[in-house]
Amino acid sequence: MPELPEVETVVRGLREPLVGRTILDVWTDWPNSLRGADPAAVSARIRGQQVVAIDRRAKYILCRLSGGDVLVVHLKMTGRLYVAQADEVHDADRWVHVRLSLDEGRQLRFSDARKFGFVSVVSDVKELAPNLGPEPLTDDFTPAYLAAQLKRHHKAIKALLLDQEFIAGVGNIYADEALFRAGIHPLRAADSLTKAESARLFGTIREALTAGLEREGASINWYRKPDGTSGSAQLHFMAYDREGQPCVTCGTPIEKIRVAQRGTHFCPSCQPAKRRTARKGRPAQT
Repeated sequence: MPELPEVETVVRGLREPLVGRTILDVWTDWPNSLRGADPAAVSARIRGQQVVAIDRRAKYILCRLSGGDVLVVHLKMTGRLYVAQADEVHDADRWVHVRLSLDEGRQLRFSDARKFGFVSVVSDVKELAPNLGPEPLTDDFTPAYLAAQLKRHHKAIKALLLDQEFIAGVGNIYADEALFRAGIHPLRAADSLTKAESARLFGTIREALTAGLEREGASINWYRKPDGTSGSAQLHFMAYDREGQPCVTCGTPIEKIRVAQRGTHFCPSCQPAKRRTARKGRPAQT
């Protein structure tokens, strides 16, 4: 699933062709792509509104409209979002399930092979996700916040990093990359991290996300930029998707386990497992 670097790259790639365009109509052949909303009602609500800005919150793409509504897109696993002239044909068109007709003969197309993504019209993204955590690349995310929140959770640190109410936009790829850079085992209990480890993790979360963003995301499966080209972050992974390959630091083969039902990659030498701190009344785990 695209994460913060991928979604932010899509947002940046859509601004030039989409901001300033006026929505003329909405089409869909898969109502679930509109969260079950009536296509005619959605079209009536946003018809005639102009796209005035595009930004991101967590993994949500937010197209802000002149009438105050927000057109929200979540790419999920296989979603792609791009602007094309009405007569243009693209490879991803075979999976287009939502299409917005725009002025000047353009279309905003939402292609989604597995149909897990969605387009929704709301007044505020909080209607869809009321409890999102802070954005990790903004001033709202601080070392003090991270340290305080870690002490409130006993779950595995990898699982906590995937929780969008804990921190917004981090997913499987960049959680693995941040933990590797910080030298922290993905199964460590969050509240067992020392002050130094917490501070180190704060920095590596930002480092991993910034590196992914500078390389315009990781095109390892379906993710592509709005112009159809690939990002290059996948060429520089240190841990993610490198099972059996030598660690870039020590040469030990990267291992893969499952944490929170997600494939998780780490170096057993650089990220040693430590005894999880036991709470009163519950046994320690190793």
